Amino acid sequence: MSKKRAGAPRREMLVNPGFIIILCVSVLTLLGISILFSATAHFGSDPYYFLKRQLIWLVIAMAGCAMVCLVNLENSKRYVWIASFILLVGLVLVLIPSVGIYVNGSRRWLPLGPMRLQISEFAKLGMVFALAVYLGANQRHIGTFWRGFVVPGAIIGVTSGLIILQPDYGMAALCGAVGFLMMYLAGTRLIYLAPTFVGAVSLFFLALYHSPVRWRRIMAFLDIEGNRADGSYQLWQAILAFGAGGVHGSGLGAGRQQMNFLPEAHTDFIFAVIGEELGLVFTGLVLVLFFIIFIVGLRHLSRAPNLYQYLLMSGALLLITFQALINMGVVTGCLPTKGMSLPFISYGGSNLVVMFLIVGLYINTAFAWRKPVVRQQERRLREIIA
Repeated sequence: MSKKRAGAPRREMLVNPGFIIILCVSVLTLLGISILFSATAHFGSDPYYFLKRQLIWLVIAMAGCAMVCLVNLENSKRYVWIASFILLVGLVLVLIPSVGIYVNGSRRWLPLGPMRLQISEFAKLGMVFALAVYLGANQRHIGTFWRGFVVPGAIIGVTSGLIILQPDYGMAALCGAVGFLMMYLAGTRLIYLAPTFVGAVSLFFLALYHSPVRWRRIMAFLDIEGNRADGSYQLWQAILAFGAGGVHGSGLGAGRQQMNFLPEAHTDFIFAVIGEELGLVFTGLVLVLFFIIFIVGLRHLSRAPNLYQYLLMSGALLLITFQALINMGVVTGCLPTKGMSLPFISYGGSNLVVMFLIVGLYINTAFAWRKPVVRQQERRLREIIA
């Protein structure tokens, strides 16, 4: 009996969702650092320039992750609205020409000493927190029009609207999709959500149509080979990279896409570099690791002690999953070209910090949640709605 009791905590730790997610994220991060160095070693006079900057951001991200692990999520609710207001102010400041940094037709960054902060990355997590707090505090009114639909819809609309003005259509769509799903999970009536979703998608495509650059991307996506020298050049090179890599890849540092054939290969299209240099085996590994994170996170939700924490972790899981799916869908030619980082792998400090903050939330809740009570919560929610 004593041996069984002694072995139980060890087995529990091995199957703890926090431990599994740490393992998956560690592998993805190490892979990202390795492929980043390979993809950027030939840039400029300093082959370690991008690697050093990414390592600095990684240290900051890990520190943020450690801090979130220690936070009491229930006590943190009192600071959510203050933080959300600060982030919205940041989204406004980004749009001011003398403050926001303008790069490649978009104004998305605020200066942070020698580095840049992409405020929309933090705003999307702030939106998830704000929705979780509001919807959790208004369970009794979740089926009503004003308090169950209009107010949370306004939170999503303001955040997405300010991000579209940068313009960053992909990030705005991500926020909208995650926000709507959170409202649906909370119990907002489909009679309100369905027509609003259709209207939002229609307006989104109308905005794309009136944006010449983005509409050309969609048209080029419909004929990738025919536009391979122009609008689909980046996507065409990514497809060539996957083909050149085959099953086993050409080897780290031996790919041709790192020689500037593929623009921005170290950021949004780094998945193609993995495909060329490490082959189908490692691209498959990336897919499997994200799938494990999703499944483990999904099963973890069954232990949520209340609606607030359930929605918070649902939104966090959706942010990682949707972002990974969008990035890999774009790079493999399944979706129109859109700049969006591959979590834990792409070069970029702001996204890396936000992803590690989410990991910190999972570690926090993995050891704080003990008993599966979500079924009781769902039953109570149905009673309230009825």
